[in-house]
Amino acid sequence: MRYAVILAGGAGQRLWPLSRRSRPKQLLPLVAGRSLLQLAVERLRGLFGAENIWIITNAEYAAQVAAALPDLPAENVVGEPVGRDTANAIALATELLAARDESATMAVFTADHVIRPQERFAEAVEAACAAAKANPAALLTFGVRPTWPHTGLGYIHCGQRLGDRVHKVEGFKEKPERRLARSYVEDGRHFWNSGMFVWTVGAIRSALREFLPGSMEKLEPVAQAADLAAALAEIYPGLEKISIDYAVMEKAPEVLMVELGCEWLDVGAWPALENVADLDEQSNAVLAENAVLFDSSRNVVVCEDGHLLAVVGMDDCIVVRSADATLVCDKSDAQQLRSLVELLREKYGSRYV
Repeated sequence: MRYAVILAGGAGQRLWPLSRRSRPKQLLPLVAGRSLLQLAVERLRGLFGAENIWIITNAEYAAQVAAALPDLPAENVVGEPVGRDTANAIALATELLAARDESATMAVFTADHVIRPQERFAEAVEAACAAAKANPAALLTFGVRPTWPHTGLGYIHCGQRLGDRVHKVEGFKEKPERRLARSYVEDGRHFWNSGMFVWTVGAIRSALREFLPGSMEKLEPVAQAADLAAALAEIYPGLEKISIDYAVMEKAPEVLMVELGCEWLDVGAWPALENVADLDEQSNAVLAENAVLFDSSRNVVVCEDGHLLAVVGMDDCIVVRSADATLVCDKSDAQQLRSLVELLREKYGSRYV
C-alpha cells in the first residue's frame, strides 16, 4: 500500500504580516485563491487515496489544517507540540504508518512549493515508487535540475544512471558558495535538493534506528499510545532537532535520486509571488480586491480584505496589508523579514507575530 506524508510545520516568517505563528503560510490563499497546502494535496490525487494521505504539522494549527482539508480523515492530521525539524517529523510518521502496514511504500512531500505541470510531477512520483519497490533497502530523493546558481539550497551530486529518471547519489552539498554553485549548474551532474522522498517503511525505519536511535527509541511506542497528543507532548521536547538530510540522507549507504522534471517554485518570501501569480502590464503581482497602481512596476501588492491600496511611483517594492499590520519594503530586503519579526516580538510580544 502507498502512503503520502506532507510536512506542513513551517511558520513562514518571510510572509509576514499575513503569515503568523497561529496562521502559517501553508494556509494562506496565495495561488489562484488556494493555499499551498491545498495545492500539495491536490497534486496527490490519482496517486494516493485520501485515506492514505497524512499531514504532519504544528499542534497550534492542526485544527485549521484539518478544517482546510475536509476530504482527509481527521486522525491523519498530526500535530507536533514543538518543532524538531524534518528528521523527527518523518520518524513520527514512519511509526504511525508502520503500525498500519510495515510493508508500505511511504512518500514524503513539502507543503510550501508550487510544482507544475501536474502530469510530469505524477510521472516522477510513479517512477520513484517503482524504484523503491525494486530497491527496497534504498532511500530515494527527488532532484530538480538547477536553473541558476542558488546559494540558499542544498545540492545532490547525481551519479550512475540506473533507469528512467533514476540515478545513484554520490553525495550532498548544503548551501554552497556562489562559485561552487555556478559550477554545479554548469556540470549537469548536480540537482537542487527538493526535500521530498520515497522509500519503503522498512528502509527508512532501519535507517532512522541506525542514525537517529535516540529519537526512534522514544517515538516507537507512540502508535500504541491511548492519547497521541499527550504522548507527543511528553516526548517531543527531548528530541534532538535535526533535519532528515543531516541525520540520515548524508549517511545512508544506498541513496537514489529521481529527477523531478518539472517546475519547482519555493513560495517562501513575497518576491516569489511574481513567479506564480498573473502579472499586470507593468509586471506587478497584485493579490488584492481593490488596488490602484500608477507609474509603478515590478511590485508585489497584497491585501486580504477590501481595503483600497494605492501605489504611486514605486518600483520593485512589496506592499502587504493584513487586518492589523502593513508592510512596505524593497524587494531586495524581503529576506530580512525574519529579523523584523524578531524585533516585533521583542517590542510587542506575541501580538503581531
